[in-house]
Formats: sequence, structure tokens, C-alpha cells
Amino acid sequence: MDLPESGAAAAGAPNLAEGFPEATTAQWRELVAGVLRKSGVDEERLADAPEAVLAATSYDGFGIDPLYTSQPPAADPGFPGTAPFTRGYRAGGNVTTGWDVRARHADADPAALRRRVLADLMNGAGSLWISVGGQGLPADRLGEALTDVHLDLAPVLLSAGHEYAEAADVLLTAHADAEVPDGRVISHLGIDPLGTAARTGEACDVEEPVRFAVDRARERPHLGLLVADGTPVHGAGGSDAQELGWAIAAGTAYLRALHEAGVGPEDAAGRIEFRLAVGADQFAGIAKLRAARAMWNQVLAAGGLDPRHRTMRVHATTSEAMMTRRDPHVNMLRTTVACFAAGIGGADAVTVEPFDSAVGLPDDFARRIARNTQAILQEESNLARVIDPAGGSFFAEALTKDLYEAAWAFLRRIEAAGGAARALDEGVLRAGVEDVWQRRRDDIAHRRAPLTGVSEFPDAAETPLERPTDPSRTPEPGGLPERRYAQEFESLRDRSDTQERTTGQRPSAFLATLGPVAAHTARASFATNLLAAGGVAAIDPGPLEGAETAAHAFAESGARIAVLCGSDDLYDEHAEDTARALKGAGARRVLLAGKPRDVYRQAGVDGFAHQGCDAVELLTDIVDLLHTDPPAQPVREQGEKA
Repeated sequence: MDLPESGAAAAGAPNLAEGFPEATTAQWRELVAGVLRKSGVDEERLADAPEAVLAATSYDGFGIDPLYTSQPPAADPGFPGTAPFTRGYRAGGNVTTGWDVRARHADADPAALRRRVLADLMNGAGSLWISVGGQGLPADRLGEALTDVHLDLAPVLLSAGHEYAEAADVLLTAHADAEVPDGRVISHLGIDPLGTAARTGEACDVEEPVRFAVDRARERPHLGLLVADGTPVHGAGGSDAQELGWAIAAGTAYLRALHEAGVGPEDAAGRIEFRLAVGADQFAGIAKLRAARAMWNQVLAAGGLDPRHRTMRVHATTSEAMMTRRDPHVNMLRTTVACFAAGIGGADAVTVEPFDSAVGLPDDFARRIARNTQAILQEESNLARVIDPAGGSFFAEALTKDLYEAAWAFLRRIEAAGGAARALDEGVLRAGVEDVWQRRRDDIAHRRAPLTGVSEFPDAAETPLERPTDPSRTPEPGGLPERRYAQEFESLRDRSDTQERTTGQRPSAFLATLGPVAAHTARASFATNLLAAGGVAAIDPGPLEGAETAAHAFAESGARIAVLCGSDDLYDEHAEDTARALKGAGARRVLLAGKPRDVYRQAGVDGFAHQGCDAVELLTDIVDLLHTDPPAQPVREQGEKA
């Protein structure tokens, strides 16, 4: 068999699609409507554009469609190495070098930090991100921790907050002691007065830190000075556009301050690094980094800079907000997806948070997995071997464009308030972030935004990890909150664990499983997993026949809450009698696994556990009741038959 030739020789090759019918949008819509019709979607919603049923809206207000085509065309992203730099600053991408693997460190003990820093550098890390000051590593001990680091090869980026001056001087002294010439200093002072103010809620002074940075930059042309950090916005629950808008606003404020301090615009732009968080939504992460470069290009173009100087160094770090303390090994999967997105999006440096970082100070095993995640993606998956892999994807290009426009609108809102510092002082940033957080929190509570291992598929028998406290994670009163998406579910789990340790009995609920196994098992399984998300054990007695049998089994269980589990037909026949019997046997709450119906409420049902319910509210009510009214006697383990 002769195969058609590729490239120019394929001009006369046969059309491989010849003979097949042409696929049209109308045909696709018809197929979509057929599937949705079987799912019970109203016919009137399927008339014109059935795919609208599958569409979603981002937290920034633009739509996410289920299918993207070349029409309407997205904005032209250009080519790699050319403005607007959506596709990166180098024509060859990261093909020859890959991205910089940056390891984060927060040990307060300089000896432990010295050991871990060396382990990272010996096993794939290319640079270090070190927290200094506060309750962490004392600034004057930084040099001790860097004893084994070849500072001319492995740059160090600092996070020192208010203690930036002392930390910077100690870092530069360490370079001098290592005989690194000033002209070869490639570390970064990491000064970020706006980010510090966002975290602490204190008034922001940009001018003094910038003057200090400019003074230390003399004779050190490659020393990084300032970080425009979007992660406080992300960590408070803000949207991608808000994070981008804030980061670009901070970078713009630093540009102005550097200009006022006498630094030329080209030099100033090169002294600023941007930090952005990337989460488990890989397409949003890719689009965020691509949109960031286009936005910074627009800012620098407005300042009159030649395209050669409109570069932006981006440090992507995996989201802290997405990390969970419960079932933390799932975080390995989250950070792998996030790192993938950061690499595809063209990050210059990437930090992968160890899977146990939400619990406390990561151990050596977790740090090793974080390093090797990046090694596999670069060395085994060859992720950096393709220039802008997302380029040309209709979805990626459209999402980048939509995110750019939403972020630019938020940037203009900040600038209209008087700039980044004023937006902080006057609460503009906080108000915008809080609005998004409330919507995000509602989605999490209703499990429209599921958290694997926490709100979905929780491990009820899990033994929580224990780690030393991470001194860099101490929240600052008055600043933007530091939130994690799983925090409300995990708080309920903590309360349930505390009750078990105190009383010897885990909070539990009785499953009133009506009818044969086939009739109740689906809803019993749903209720079991929902209860486990709050740390509440499910007592499954097996098939129950009749209200009196259910009441007797409930009384024996020692539980205080019962959940009816069965089919709709069984509910219609037995829900009222069973609810009445359960309350007669001492049930403080009778819930029903299924959609709310007034007839069940009238029958004595107090609440409903169903897909789309406010799981946090429901579980909080259960845990509150069981905390004040624990079981009267030891209960059976989950799944044990009565």
C-alpha cells in the first residue's frame, strides 16, 4: 500500500476525507440535544442552541462554551518572540533550557535549611525562594543557610516582608563572601511593599523600599529588585482577572517609582519579576500566563519602550488555595496539573508546592516529589520541547483573549482608584475579591466545584498528617484573608475528630435503608459520602422492612440523626410512617436522601441531602447537633449491619 507523502510532496496526494459526509454544526447540535434530552433537560432549552445548557460562566463574567471553532476569530496572538508576546519572548521558546525549577523554603532553623537547600540543588532545582524574617529564618542567619550554595550559578529570591533591608544586605554580603563579582550577581531581593501591605493591611510605602533597592542595584546590573505578586489576591479567593489586574497594577506602580528614583525605563522593566498562582484548572492557568505577557506588553508599549525591552519574567507557583489538609496525597495530582499548565503557559520559573504544605512544614519526601514532578514533565514528558503547545487552540486563544479583557478592565478600575496603593487603602481590591470569594464559596459549599478527597470521595478512615508549623504561613490580621477552598469542610472534619478523641465515639448518623438493596443502595452510598465530608460516620443496618423495624434498629444504634434512603416510590409509601417512628425512637433530625418535596416535609422530614444541596450548611447543622448531643452508647462502625 502506498501512503501519501507529507509536506510539499503531498500537494497531489488524495483527500483522505473524500467519500465521508461533511460534519456540520447543525448535526453536532442535534446530537447534543439528543443526549441532553435523555438527561431530562426541558425541550424548550434545546430548541435553538442546546449547547448553551453545557456552557458555564467564569468568576470574571465571561462565558466558557462547550465547543470552540475558528469563528469568531480570537485576537491575533502573533508569533513566539514577537509582540504582543502572548506566545512568549523567545522564538525558540524553552526548548533548549526548559523552565527554572524554583524550590521554596521556609525553615526557621538555618541548619535544617542548609541541608534542604543543598538537597534541592543537587536534585534538579535551579534557584531558591527563601522566606526570611518574622517567625521564620532570622535575617542575620541567612548567610549560614547559604554556605553550600554556588550563588553565581543558583540565584536566590527573598521573601522578607518588612525586613527586606536587612535580608537584602545579608544576601549581598553572602555573595561578596563567596567572591561573586557584583557584575555576576543574579539573585533577586524580592522587595514587594504592595504585596506586604496586601497581606498585613498596613499602609503602603513604595518610595522608601524602591530607593533602597535602587541603591543596592548600583554596579549590579543583573540584580533583581522588586516582585509584583498576584498571589495574595488568588489566596484570598479572587478571580484570575483580579489576580492579573492587581499584579500588573503593582508592576506599573513599581515602574513609576523606579522612574522617579532615576532608573531608565528599560532597566526598570528588567528589574521586576511577576508572581502568579496556577491552580488545577489547567486551561485557566495557561491562559493566565499568556494574558499576563500581553498585558505587560501593552503597559510598556504605552510607556514608549521598544519591543525588545517589553519582556516579563514570570514566576508561577502552584496554588496554595487549592491545597488540602485532608487526603493530602491528592495534592500531588493537583500540583502536577498546575505545573503542566505553568509549563505550557510559558512560565520562566515554576515552584511546585509539596503535597503536605497545607498541613505544615513539608518533609523531605514531599519536597522530593515536588522536584520530581517538574523533572518528569520536562525530562520524560518533554513538555518544554514544543514552542507554545497551546498556540492555535481555539479554546486557549479565546480564553486568553477573554481573560485579557477582563483583567484589563480590573486594572483600569485599580488605576481609576488612584493606583495599587490607593486601591488597597480604600478597600477597592478587598471588595472585589470578597465578592468573588462569596460566589466561589457558594459553589464549593454546594459541591458545584468539587474537591476530591474532601467534599467528594472523602477517606472516612484517614489518619490526618502531622507536620511542624510553617512559620511563613502565619496569617496577618487586617490584610487580605488567606483562604483555602477546602477550609470549611476540613473544619467540620476537625470538629468530628475532636469529638471522637474526647468521647471515644465518632459523630454518626443512622441510614434508614428502605426496601431491598437495589432500591436504596445508590442513595445510601450518596449519603455515606456526604456525611463523611463532615467527618460523620454512616451506620448502615442493611435492608429494613417497615417503620417499626427501622425505629428499632435506630434505637439500638445510639444515633441521634437518621437519613431515609430509598427509591421515590418507597418514599411515597413509607416516608411518613418511618419518619414518625424514627422520631418516636429519639431521632433529633430526620433527613431524606433525595430532592426536596413539600409532601415529605409535611410527613415529618426535617431536611434533604441531595445533589446540589448546601453541603456545608447541612453538615454544620449535623455536627453542631451531635457535638451538643453525642450518641448515648457506642455505635457500630460504618457499614456494620444491625
